[in-house]
Amino acid sequence: MKIAVLSGKGGTGKTLVSVNLAAVSKASTYIDCDVEEPNGHLFFKPEGVQVEEISVKIPKVDEELCNGCR
Repeated sequence: MKIAVLSGKGGTGKTLVSVNLAAVSKASTYIDCDVEEPNGHLFFKPEGVQVEEISVKIPKVDEELCNGCR
């Protein structure tokens, strides 16, 4: 089973819910994908943490082709 906990708003308890769900099973894998405050590790104090830098391409508007959605 895969469970994702997400919300666009901060302070809604995503980390609290996520770490508690992960703590229920020793066979679980907790992956913290929070790009602003990834702090799930504060609850688990893991060893051998893997950190991977990621990037996302940001689209650019071609002003010559844009009609302002009219």
